[in-house]
Amino acid sequence: MNQTPRGLRVHIGIFGRTNTGKSSFLNLVTGQSTAIVSPVAGTTTDVVEKSMELLPLGPVTFLDTAGIDDSSEIGSLRIEKTSKALESSDVSVLVAEAGVWTEYEETLAARCAEQKTPLIVAINKTDVAAPSEQWLGELSSRFPGAGFLEISCVQAAHKPELRERAISAFKALLLERIPESALELPAILGDLLPSGKGLPLVVLVVPIDLQAPKGRLILPQVQAIRDALDSDAAVVVVKDREYPALLDKLGAEPDLVVCDSQAVLKTAADTPDRIPLTTFSILFSRFKGDIVSMAAGAAAIETLKAGDRVLIAEACTHHSLEDDIGRVKIPRWLRQYTGLDLAIDHCTGKDYPENLGEYRLIIHCGSCTLTRRQMLSRIERAGPRAITNYGMAISVLQGVAERALEPFPQALDAYRKARKTVSAPKESFR
Repeated sequence: MNQTPRGLRVHIGIFGRTNTGKSSFLNLVTGQSTAIVSPVAGTTTDVVEKSMELLPLGPVTFLDTAGIDDSSEIGSLRIEKTSKALESSDVSVLVAEAGVWTEYEETLAARCAEQKTPLIVAINKTDVAAPSEQWLGELSSRFPGAGFLEISCVQAAHKPELRERAISAFKALLLERIPESALELPAILGDLLPSGKGLPLVVLVVPIDLQAPKGRLILPQVQAIRDALDSDAAVVVVKDREYPALLDKLGAEPDLVVCDSQAVLKTAADTPDRIPLTTFSILFSRFKGDIVSMAAGAAAIETLKAGDRVLIAEACTHHSLEDDIGRVKIPRWLRQYTGLDLAIDHCTGKDYPENLGEYRLIIHCGSCTLTRRQMLSRIERAGPRAITNYGMAISVLQGVAERALEPFPQALDAYRKARKTVSAPKESFR
């Protein structure tokens, strides 16, 4: 709780051919021996992550990747992970050598342009050869908007004044290119609260069961509390069983109620219709992804047919419990709600299938451990296939989707429009 969550950090990917000095560049910027440096090609075998405070940007995570021209026996696996790191990067740093621009640099720079990922080309080993103005001019014309940094990591590592000058130039390029949205902390729930009406009150309904971490709250709950406090609101946290008694004791009605997705049916029943209600997972569909497309995707539950394949994707990894939400509860509720024999697959962590075309519906977790760029990339990769998240799906299965989407008019409208294209809604599974 004392550290900025990984998903809220600006992710800076470091890419390049083997032995261009990617790891040396990372060590120089971080001031630590974060990555192993060796003249042996392929020393970096996996994506190395380093989180730090890079003022004035704030919290960042560097991703040091394997060489994009790795021809070793397991090179294809390394390149695959490097490719995934590119999708996760808010800014890409391509470490190159003066006068050397092969198909590898060209391909990566082109992908950055295609993904609209800001690009910085760090031209290393300038103590050996400096780039010509003609070469730089040609690259600038082909990749407008890219920044160019001339550096010798070897020299800068041994001369503090050179290191400070290089880091200062690098920060300046970063500040010019990092998207404004990556520098500002988006609201989780603060913009849903009334302004100019005294002290706003938020009630968070948090069940404490086998899946609740011992002695602490889960990340979305903690972040919601902090966001409410940052919005100058009061927060009351209560278990689902004690929630009705809390409403009786409060001197005023809350301005917003947020509950765990698994408690949405009971919480909705206990909450007067005039009080806005949603779930943590639905909040995070907006905070980390695209709530409108995920709301529309939730309506696809009504279109499922026998034998359809459904993917349940979870960004983090944990030991599955007896009644795990992703592996047990949602599959059970889906089958009970639809009355169909569905083929349900699971993926966890960074493993996101390439064969998404095989699935009729993708149900993703709340993505609290992913960056917004990572989640948007996953939504984009889903293409025309319906994608929603745990909170949306559970609200549909419990028959309270419209109630939980009321605080988000655009998402509610998208859900209603998508429902019009399917058959009459089924009875919810209680």
